[in-house]
Amino acid sequence: MTQTLPSSRRSGTARPARSAVSALGRPRRALRAGAMAACAPYLALKAAWICGSHLGIPEGSPLLDHRASMLFANGLTVLMDAAVIVLVLVLTRPWGLRTPARLLVPPMWAASGLLVPIMAGFPLTQLAGALGGAGSPATGGGSAEPFLDDWVFGVVYVGFIVQGIALGSLFVLYARDRWGHLWRGRVWDLPRTRRLGGRATAVTAAVLALFPAALHLLWATGSATGLNEGRAEERGSGFHVLEYLNLLYLAMAVAGALILAFRWVPVLPVKVPLALAWLGSGAVGCWGGWLVFGSFMSLGDVTEQPTAVMFLTYAVRMIIGILVAAVGVRFLKERAGSRA
Repeated sequence: MTQTLPSSRRSGTARPARSAVSALGRPRRALRAGAMAACAPYLALKAAWICGSHLGIPEGSPLLDHRASMLFANGLTVLMDAAVIVLVLVLTRPWGLRTPARLLVPPMWAASGLLVPIMAGFPLTQLAGALGGAGSPATGGGSAEPFLDDWVFGVVYVGFIVQGIALGSLFVLYARDRWGHLWRGRVWDLPRTRRLGGRATAVTAAVLALFPAALHLLWATGSATGLNEGRAEERGSGFHVLEYLNLLYLAMAVAGALILAFRWVPVLPVKVPLALAWLGSGAVGCWGGWLVFGSFMSLGDVTEQPTAVMFLTYAVRMIIGILVAAVGVRFLKERAGSRA
């Protein structure tokens, strides 16, 4: 997944993939159109804010008091959503198969890592609210932002969910065409490696995960330990749902890394631990990094600023995500070398 094998080009195994992309079928065309259409509302809303519109921003919102920070944040998120369009084109155009893996895989990992928690978190928090709890539209481990109208979250998050489904489906098809040979078979087919680097990295990630896992479990079960005042007061059923999901992402990341490193659960198809490591590390690492960045960009009062415990949790999550991703990269490099 980290490189295209020279032997594939010589043997002609890449030709079917190239023809499959050039002769784009209806499913891929529909996914491409859906992903691009889903970007439009978000980009339009951000563009309106950059131009000075207050659409969706209620009077008295702290966003209106931080014009420079708002411009910077909106400009950055516009670039991030525009990157989704670029990724869609890479995944559906013939020249996309010539894109070096090092230029495609990291942004695709980041995109999936940021979108998966939204795809899972938003519907579940809305369901929790509908069943009688206090739902929350936030997806990154926080509560609802009071400085935007409620409809903004619905428009934005539904768009993100469509983007995630379409972009993820396109990437699965693309990766199957280009790198599918790297995850064929089951774990018992993999050679037993004695290299300690991958194992040490996986164990380090597992040990580090104990800290954020313990905190997310405390927060999910009602404790306010380490939370800032604003977050503690706004907790509802949606908040608890998101904390349980954060536990799930940590478990996925660690399980995927340990299975790949130690060849555990030999009956599993190789693609299962790879998917766990990919999705889990992305959700843990990318949202951890985004929340670290958001800690420096916080526009609320002091009661909304992340505590030292919250900030450390975000930072450790970011490190765990990077470590687990490194385990996956190492595994695929070794597999590509053995196949070559």
